[in-house]
Amino acid sequence: MTQTPAQGGWLPLLATLAIQSMVAMALITLPVMAPQVAAALSVSPALLGVYVSATYVGATVASLMGGVAVTRWGAIRVSQWGLATTGFGLVLCATGWLPVMLPAALLVGLGYGPITPASSHVLARTTAAHRMSLVFSIKQTGVPAGFMLGGAIVPSLMLMTGWQASLVIVAVVCVLCAAMSQPLRAGFDADRNPGQTVRLSSLMQPIRLVLAHRSLAVMAACSFLFCIVQMSLTTYLVTFLHTDMAYGLVAAGLVLSFSQMGGVTGRIVWGYVADRWLGAFRTLVMLAGLMAVCALATALFTPQVPRAVVIAVLVVFGASAIGWNGVYLAEVARLAPPGQASLATGGTLAVTFMGGMIGPSVFGGLSSLFGAYRAGYLALMAIAVTSGALLLWNYRRGR
Repeated sequence: MTQTPAQGGWLPLLATLAIQSMVAMALITLPVMAPQVAAALSVSPALLGVYVSATYVGATVASLMGGVAVTRWGAIRVSQWGLATTGFGLVLCATGWLPVMLPAALLVGLGYGPITPASSHVLARTTAAHRMSLVFSIKQTGVPAGFMLGGAIVPSLMLMTGWQASLVIVAVVCVLCAAMSQPLRAGFDADRNPGQTVRLSSLMQPIRLVLAHRSLAVMAACSFLFCIVQMSLTTYLVTFLHTDMAYGLVAAGLVLSFSQMGGVTGRIVWGYVADRWLGAFRTLVMLAGLMAVCALATALFTPQVPRAVVIAVLVVFGASAIGWNGVYLAEVARLAPPGQASLATGGTLAVTFMGGMIGPSVFGGLSSLFGAYRAGYLALMAIAVTSGALLLWNYRRGR
């Protein structure tokens, strides 16, 4: 393992966790404000799925380029570019001009996409093998932590400053985070290779790596299905609670925060469980089952269901639908050829992000077609069952 100044310490984990949290908060900022933004722009809230899908188009492209870019410029520099690009996308959204919303969403995704390959590169070099699932799971709590911050802060910030000013504020914080990470570059980017060329053909290099290893391909396919469930839940939860359950925007945002808190806890717990007891495969099968049960329960919600019950179900839903990422990414890093963790992560994440690309649009389309979000949640139940069946099939075939 390549030595770094921070090997064995907490600094690599803390730095990657902070960056991951910030880009995640930026990603969720507009979805949290969706009802207000849709009203201001005179469009249907169901179009939120198109916005989120566009962010994942950008994220897919960026994740494919992430491994090569990290090799060329270093993980911290790529992360700084990601933060700045995401912030610029939010500023474009703040213009309130509908034609720029789609390119703005692409920019947000382009900034979000390379962050995980970059952090995987840092952590794969600085983490002992027996701690991989736990460390990667802790780092991946940055995603639900960022979503939790967005759900807790953005609605109140929007009421105080307006939705456009809120977007600009989050963008400024992204840029500040990029500036604060500069002192880390000398140590963490010491292994960069300035001679590495970055070509358009580099987009296919991570995909070729994944397809060349059957175990990586299966992990990528399951992550695609899991991401559909995760992003549909996260994208539409506030709108679902506000529209179908008659929750106020602030209350709905807080419930979103509770579900993300479940995701934070889940990512740490599942990483520990996978390392100590069940292993990655059994842990992921268990999580697929939990997703299916919670999606069915959410589909059956009515405004008369006690709020405590709603929160309890959504916390478990968040723990499973959001909590799987760390176990998955640690397993990808383990399965990757030596020195190619960022490349393998970028390739599998491209498939993962395709789930985020199509999931919210399909969820929103089904919900609009049937006039309620219940249809979308029933579809999520079927997808979770399918992912669990795929994992079991692969396990039996391997045996």
